[in-house]
Amino acid sequence: MKDLARGFRRFRRDVFPAQAALFARLATTHQPDVLFVGCADSRVIPELITQRGPGDMFVIRTAGNLVPSYDSYDSCADGVTASIEYAVGVLGVTDVIVCGHSDCGAMTALACENGLDGLPAMATWLRHAEAPKARLHATRGCTSTDRVNALVRDNVMRQLANLQTHPAVAQALAQNTMTLHGWVYDIASGCIDELDAGTGRFAALAG
Repeated sequence: MKDLARGFRRFRRDVFPAQAALFARLATTHQPDVLFVGCADSRVIPELITQRGPGDMFVIRTAGNLVPSYDSYDSCADGVTASIEYAVGVLGVTDVIVCGHSDCGAMTALACENGLDGLPAMATWLRHAEAPKARLHATRGCTSTDRVNALVRDNVMRQLANLQTHPAVAQALAQNTMTLHGWVYDIASGCIDELDAGTGRFAALAG
């Protein structure tokens, strides 16, 4: 906590005064153009990776960057559903990114089928990634790292599909006012692979 308090004091002393005009505007204006759905993993910081500032992105972070489908009943998913509805229906975001990442603990637990003992809520939550897991079981002869990497990518595609079941998202897509993007961020290299919706393959994001 001392480090956090020290950081806040630095923010108040050095950062806030330099951007006072921005924060004054943000106090009454909220117009992000991007909804970023990422993992809760502390190593994956959306604003740092994309170099966006305050007010630029509406961010949802969940374990495994999961987006429950609209018709799946899960009281744990109500906050995610409400956030999507608000970002799309009220804020009018024009781009939505679902971002998975390397060494994802949630995907590792699914791929290796361990690590969930004593975590009943997590086990229930991860059922929203059951479809990618089922496809993974059809793949044989790969290492655990390969299995996790494959599951991370399949999971991004699954969550993009789940997003499209939400009425606000479906309407925006039908009106061509929104574009969906699938990303996988590699922690070690700082690189991002982007999903090509046409081919279903991931390729390096130009940078």
